[in-house]
Amino acid sequence: MPLEEPTPTLAALEAQGDVAADYLEELLDICDLDGDLDIDARNGRAYVSIASAGADLNRLARPEAVAALQELTRLAVQSKTGEFSRLILDVGGSRQAREAELERIVEAAITRIEEGSVSAALPPMSSYERKLVHDIVADRGFVSTSRGEGKERHTIITGRS
Repeated sequence: MPLEEPTPTLAALEAQGDVAADYLEELLDICDLDGDLDIDARNGRAYVSIASAGADLNRLARPEAVAALQELTRLAVQSKTGEFSRLILDVGGSRQAREAELERIVEAAITRIEEGSVSAALPPMSSYERKLVHDIVADRGFVSTSRGEGKERHTIITGRS
């Protein structure tokens, strides 16, 4: 079983957010994109959101682009601070859209269980998305576990708790 990373202090999370914001501001400038950055620290993670009044961020808000940009930003933070970062990036409301999509996926899986399936396996997803799924499943009164390794790790939903 892997060792748990210690929960960073609020000051460390704020420092991660500042480094991430600097990195992302430079990237937006290079790409000639407008965006307002918001930094937050909660639940042991730094959160950085990029918002734009225009449609400038549409391509960056695609799930694959957000995931790639989040990894690059985490690497930039790690390079600057020397600490592993679990930073979460949101571009143009992409996280909220993904959370809504995860809720729909969970609802479909629960419907299958209520119609007689013993369990329902969800597609592989990131640890952050699996945590969101576990929370949604628990709120609905069902049980979920994660199975698999690496990029194949996924959630299995079973009957009521």
